[in-house]
Amino acid sequence: MISRKYCWVIRRYNGSHTCTRATISQDLSKLDSNTIAKAIKPLVEADPSLKVKSVIAEVQSKFNYTVSYRKAWLAKKKSVEKIFGGWEASYEALSIWFEAMCHKEPSAVVHFETMPAYQGDDLVSDIRVLHRVFWSYYPCIRAFRHCKPVIQVDRTHLYGKYKGCLLVAVSQDGNNNIVPIAFAIVEGETSDAWHFFLSNLRQHVVTRDGVGLISHRHESINAAVERSHGAWSPPRAFHIFCIKHIESNFLRKFKAPYLQKLVVNIGYSRTVREYELRYQRLRERGEAYTNWLNRIPREQYALAFDGGYQWGHMTTNLVECINSVLKGARNLPITALVKATFYKLNELFTRKRAEAEARINAGHVNCFDRKNEVFEVREMPSRVEYAVDLRRQRCDCGEFQVDRIPYRHVFVCCANQRLDWQVYVHDVHKMDQIRHVYRARFRPLGNPTTWPSYNGPRFVPKPYLRRVAKGRPRMTRFLNEMDTRMLRRPKRCRQCGAEGHSRSRCRQGGGPGTDHNA
Repeated sequence: MISRKYCWVIRRYNGSHTCTRATISQDLSKLDSNTIAKAIKPLVEADPSLKVKSVIAEVQSKFNYTVSYRKAWLAKKKSVEKIFGGWEASYEALSIWFEAMCHKEPSAVVHFETMPAYQGDDLVSDIRVLHRVFWSYYPCIRAFRHCKPVIQVDRTHLYGKYKGCLLVAVSQDGNNNIVPIAFAIVEGETSDAWHFFLSNLRQHVVTRDGVGLISHRHESINAAVERSHGAWSPPRAFHIFCIKHIESNFLRKFKAPYLQKLVVNIGYSRTVREYELRYQRLRERGEAYTNWLNRIPREQYALAFDGGYQWGHMTTNLVECINSVLKGARNLPITALVKATFYKLNELFTRKRAEAEARINAGHVNCFDRKNEVFEVREMPSRVEYAVDLRRQRCDCGEFQVDRIPYRHVFVCCANQRLDWQVYVHDVHKMDQIRHVYRARFRPLGNPTTWPSYNGPRFVPKPYLRRVAKGRPRMTRFLNEMDTRMLRRPKRCRQCGAEGHSRSRCRQGGGPGTDHNA
């Protein structure tokens, strides 16, 4: 009761707010994060990567009020927990979900590494601390048998309540489609974590020899490859470095951006002659540049010396694409993240299977086995001559042995000798193989009430991986030489917001460089 005004003021109401739009827009205290979380729940459920700015815009359109960034971020966080469950409960549900998935598809691979849980100094018997987990779905394992024998691996950080890294391995089919084959959640980018991921990948997924492993030049990956006891070393596998990371290391060492394109072109050299010409150009600029490059074995970055194990892939861009697809899922609890990989891959395989079936039914591929010969092709009007060996599938220009697919020189030879050019297409590029990539199907898990009862230990997260800072997590990424576009942003004036000048030279702000008589 307000004295002398003969009216009452409601200070607290424990029920749900039913205020109208006109009423709620007059008082910020009524528009708390819980109310916003209910309003944006459909948006977050449809797109977990929803930006906070979009949340603010949605609140503005619904309630005619502009909330603070922090309140919008808290509302999104609460909405995520309501939709996908709490973080600790998600760790407990992870083992139950994996067991149900393996029950439906016994050929799937799941491998846990746990640690004992303590309450004070006492050991808790029925609780285990989740250390690492590796998983691969059976359709992905089967798909790699018909993909190119090349693998790209990389990591991406998790941005939820608990820290960690998501390790991803991808391959590519003969139609240049990205095929994810394995995942892992680990504590960080350490040698033990990469050894755990690569050893399981080699044991359960990549079982054939003669594959190329493309990664960046991180010491943890190199140490894990050395610890593999030859599983990722010649002749079983060939470790290859991403040329973009070599370029970044070169710029960090010498601060010579005018030479970065030359270093990349050295790696992209398809023939020995091209490599030697570009290498000599770099050597003329300075012996220090070539001495630094000589420390990296040339068969680990140059197409001319890789033995064909790179299949023309020079970077880890394929796995970077998968990281961008899972960008929104990296903020979710761990079980929701794993489910996102399951359903996104199911959608991918279903779509690509339909495309492959439509093309194979058209009868575009015919395979024959005939004798090959050696030819000499002369290009016009340059009159440059190239030797083409169809038996060994090699050409002086280097494209035939790198891509394993016929091109203009091969077509000229086949047309002249009346040969079928389809004979010289590698099996991985044929539609039969592409169809086999997506032949296996994901099985629906069904209602959780039909899952088998789980009798194993209960998982909990690592306490030291929890983010202790309040509010929105700060960006921990440091820009390096690979982020040249981000590092070279144009100057923006803090006074007027225009680009091209600073605040001190702004005409509107009256800075030192302002001409008041103009």
